[in-house]
Amino acid sequence: MLKLLIIVVLLILPANLFAAGLLIPMDDTQTNHLKAYGVVFRALNLGDKAQWLLNYRGGSFLLDQSRDMLDLCLIRGVTVENVTSGQISDIFRQIEVENMERVELEKAPSIAVYSPPSSQPWDDAVTLALTYAEIDYEIVWDEEVLAGGLEEFDWLHCHHEDFTGQYGKFYSSFRNELWYQADVRTNEEMASRLGYNKVSHLKRDVAKTIYEYVRRGGFLFSMCSAPETIDVALAADGVDIVPSQFDGDPVDPDCQSRLDYSKTFAFENFEVMLDPFVYKRSNIDTYPDRIMRFPVPELDYFLLFEFSAKLDPVPTMLVQNHVNAVDGFMGQVTGFRKSLLKKHVTILGMPENYDEVRYIHGNLGRGTFTFMAGHDPEDYRHMVHDPPTELDLHKNSPGYRLILNNILFPAAKKKERKT
Repeated sequence: MLKLLIIVVLLILPANLFAAGLLIPMDDTQTNHLKAYGVVFRALNLGDKAQWLLNYRGGSFLLDQSRDMLDLCLIRGVTVENVTSGQISDIFRQIEVENMERVELEKAPSIAVYSPPSSQPWDDAVTLALTYAEIDYEIVWDEEVLAGGLEEFDWLHCHHEDFTGQYGKFYSSFRNELWYQADVRTNEEMASRLGYNKVSHLKRDVAKTIYEYVRRGGFLFSMCSAPETIDVALAADGVDIVPSQFDGDPVDPDCQSRLDYSKTFAFENFEVMLDPFVYKRSNIDTYPDRIMRFPVPELDYFLLFEFSAKLDPVPTMLVQNHVNAVDGFMGQVTGFRKSLLKKHVTILGMPENYDEVRYIHGNLGRGTFTFMAGHDPEDYRHMVHDPPTELDLHKNSPGYRLILNNILFPAAKKKERKT
């Protein structure tokens, strides 16, 4: 009778009483991929343990059993599974024999977004992703950067900034628009306040400060025009490549030959566009010739590379997804020219059979940088004053997952692999 009573009690007890952990699957069974990252960040902020299961069910996460985390998943609409110690052991055995790996996540990184005070949250896909996933971040701009404020953060994002001081090369189309004129005034006032007589000189020093931040161990994730313009600005240190329409004096006549590509993050041997009436800063951007290759959005996509999870865990983390092909999306820079990449840069995603890459990663000193072309993964051609993307309609966006992979990447524990 006692044995029967024990069996009955065991049968009616909640299943999660015997669970040893919480598995957040990131394959097609996940109802909200984007908010899942926010749950993991919340767990890390609370001091809980977490593991990133690379290549296991789309890059799933394993958390310690927690009533609070289980409730949070339910509140945020994130699919979660209670798993027993036996099930966890089975998962670990599968990871050991397949192209998979377990990465321990130590703590949530402190996050900064480089953005002017006039910017709206929906102007940047990364701030949209952070807000939707409920991940905290702080805004910094030129004054904070030059005052050493980046040292307070583990991770920095730059989006459609023009570090060359040419205001996005919008002069031809938008110089009479109030928003463009306000942007020029804001940048000129900041430059003057900080003691610069040119916006291009201010932006150059900001770019150099960001470069040093990465070299000393920071994580940089950049999208849209910022990856191109920061390298152009770095290469043009001490060289005037800015037409008189932007800074009042002409470019140096030999500016192209004086570019120093050893100072850049990712690109070399590029040519700068000196015509102020052409919406292009350099030939790093594959626009407009890419239109011949991708005449309609349906043909515009890129493939994510597959890496060895055990030998190359870093690029593997950055490409975790539930699909292999990601829909393309345009931006101030839509694609990077592959032939201009430095040899040490790792290609993470690119179209087939074309001189273009969309997603790259590299090391610099003790830090890393990751660049992605395009503006918004769920808005193919985002225009000025377009409404913000509603991410609740794109809970499983593969492109936004790539952004959030980068946000989580600095949380990974750094360790030597056993031989």
